[in-house]
Amino acid sequence: MINPTHFDLQTLRLFLLVADQGSLTKAAERGHLTLSAVSKRVAELERATDCALFVRHPRGLTPTAAGAELVRHARDVLLSVDRMAGHMSDYAIGVRGHIRIWANTSAVVQFLPGDLAAFLDTHAGIRISLEERLSEAVIDAVDRGEADLGIFADNVPAQGIEKYFYRQDRLVVLVPPDHPLAEHDEIDFDATLDYDFVGLNQGSSLLRRMRDAALAAERVLKLRIQVASFDAICRMIEARLGIGVLPQAAVRQELLGAGLRAIRLRDAWARRTLWLGVKRATGLLPEAYKLFEHLQHLPKDTP
Repeated sequence: MINPTHFDLQTLRLFLLVADQGSLTKAAERGHLTLSAVSKRVAELERATDCALFVRHPRGLTPTAAGAELVRHARDVLLSVDRMAGHMSDYAIGVRGHIRIWANTSAVVQFLPGDLAAFLDTHAGIRISLEERLSEAVIDAVDRGEADLGIFADNVPAQGIEKYFYRQDRLVVLVPPDHPLAEHDEIDFDATLDYDFVGLNQGSSLLRRMRDAALAAERVLKLRIQVASFDAICRMIEARLGIGVLPQAAVRQELLGAGLRAIRLRDAWARRTLWLGVKRATGLLPEAYKLFEHLQHLPKDTP
């Protein structure tokens, strides 16, 4: 059985450098070490794991299956250590606590910048780590304890965690100024399905909502391009590569000034609820509970 004490952080960092560079020589140059020192560290790590970690080629090396698995674990370990060091440094200079919050793109783009700024105005000694993720990943992180708080869409199951109302938003269809739909102020979603769409990548709760609506209308959602952000959707629509569905507050004003049209969707599903989730509110640390209360007691304007 492998002894975990055989893994030291410096060797893991060097192992990742070799894997990234694909060469012992390049890793030695980047790490300001001798080639023999790098080779010795890799050989010691292979003995400790009892696995060949690299396949040697005439012009370099590539990780074996075992090496690729160790790359993944080594990155996780070193990321955790770096975070730990950063948090301890913060406490040393007077930071009173850290809060980990994961949120979907809609919350990050529309609401959290202002909401977190207002909180930090009166809690300057608290640090917040914000991760932008898909709603399902947010829920999983809260359930596993990887995030203290999570914000996610209402069409994603959230078993195992407590959820509380956070905000509502409204969806619009964004179209170029010369598009056949541009003359409308409001529209039903099924009237847009004759046209090509620019959408978010797979796993997005918004994409799921659009596909469900198309299925209910017995139509096909014609996705021409899929991208990773609302801003990218807007840029593709500017280039006339399709139309898109976005939260109203995510449409930049300069786009509307340039002539793009944001048309409100009449469909009931186009008014969404964003939930604030926690594993257990009574189990939150004091700093996280303060943010939890702050986010719960914000004005609940309905779009």
